[in-house]
Amino acid sequence: MHFPVNIPLGHSFVPVHFVCETLAYFLGYRYYAYLRRHTHDSIDDNKRMLIFIGAAFGAFLGSHLVGVLENPEALSKMNLIYFMGNKTIVGGMLGGLIGVELVKKRIGVTVSSGDLMVYPLILAMIIGRTGCFFAGLEDGTYGVASSLPWAINFGDGIRRHPTNLYEILFWLLMWVSLQLLERRYTLANGARFKLFMAGYLLFRLGIEFIKPAFFFSFGLSVIQLVCIAGILYYYKVFIYPSKLVTKHA
Repeated sequence: MHFPVNIPLGHSFVPVHFVCETLAYFLGYRYYAYLRRHTHDSIDDNKRMLIFIGAAFGAFLGSHLVGVLENPEALSKMNLIYFMGNKTIVGGMLGGLIGVELVKKRIGVTVSSGDLMVYPLILAMIIGRTGCFFAGLEDGTYGVASSLPWAINFGDGIRRHPTNLYEILFWLLMWVSLQLLERRYTLANGARFKLFMAGYLLFRLGIEFIKPAFFFSFGLSVIQLVCIAGILYYYKVFIYPSKLVTKHA
């Protein structure tokens, strides 16, 4: 396979990455809309829209801010183009979380707004990371060099960890695990989203060790520090997991 993978279109082409990214947003939202139609939502339409706006604004800022900080050595190049050209999912998720919490506090919403978004987000992540894989080296989500049998040459002659595929596998396992958990237990309000976030932050904390990144002298990258901050925010998930679930009678 030649990377990046593109779809021929006359004398031009369309990157598969762009197609997958577009599908991730579209199908993720359609899945969310379907779930909301078939699930009781205690948050009315107007407040839900305000929460979406807070999430989008926070995700935009968080994604790009962590993205530019990911490589401190390049901060001297900072300008609008550099800011817009660097983004990361971890920053987007935590930035979106902050945006949502600020809006909810402002409009007086106390129930979880994230549970309904978990499965649509997982679907969007799987589709999006598929696009990252087909983008090859251009996307920057590949891993370090590896001699493992499943290591992949993304076009530069070096066999690397396909960390984007590892993430797809993680999301599939997360989906199945949550489904199995919900068959046996009743999850507390907000528990599904907390497990979703805590699980992903732990995954990214570990997977970053096999990705080419700037690491500080103490052995951690910017993304890993952000992940640790997020894990500390969700510390109760790890210390009091029994409070998240109630076994079915």
